[in-house]
Amino acid sequence: MVDVISSSGWLSLALLAMEVSQMVTQGMWDRDSMLLQLPHFKKELAKKCRENPSKRIETVFVLVEMEDDERRELLQMPDTQLMDIALFCNRFPNIDLNYDVLDSDNVRVGEEFSVHVTLERDLERRTEVGPVDSPRYPKAKEEGWWLVVGDTKTNQLLAIKRVTLQRRSRVKLDFTAPAEAGKKTCTLYFICDSSLGCDQEYNFTIDVKETVDSEDDGGR
Repeated sequence: MVDVISSSGWLSLALLAMEVSQMVTQGMWDRDSMLLQLPHFKKELAKKCRENPSKRIETVFVLVEMEDDERRELLQMPDTQLMDIALFCNRFPNIDLNYDVLDSDNVRVGEEFSVHVTLERDLERRTEVGPVDSPRYPKAKEEGWWLVVGDTKTNQLLAIKRVTLQRRSRVKLDFTAPAEAGKKTCTLYFICDSSLGCDQEYNFTIDVKETVDSEDDGGR
């Protein structure tokens, strides 16, 4: 679905298809609490975390940041179940993303330019990623990602690349500048195909300039 939609350049529909991949893998809706991916979590406990008076807890990352005693008091689980949750959290994708738009202030209309993306995973003392924690999925599944650049104003998908990531990776996205000059805001998406709540999104601006006519330029 993602491949077919992306070939037509439809941004919002491609992002929805990626969300479907996450929901199918985890066996839950995107409107459900992301905490329901965790072992031993039920809707009542997810609601309790969301309504926690000291700190609203709606994501895996916020739960991880809690002090051990505070988390134990909130979850009220035996040590064996708390250990299962800790193992899940250690395996949950925690990825640092940095990007660089080459010559972002000097892009010409209709010309190709590039975004370089560096990805680095925190493996929490592990040596490998392993399959996705997805007990509702009927077979073992390896984690995958999409890197996408799009223009939300025109709903245009400008570039997409499928990515697999162990510890560290560098990815280059090439795409064509818009056909009109001016400052354009683009969005870089980093989207998982397997887990909810670990996607990333960044906006960047490019200054698209008119193409210089070679004959006029030579006569100056």
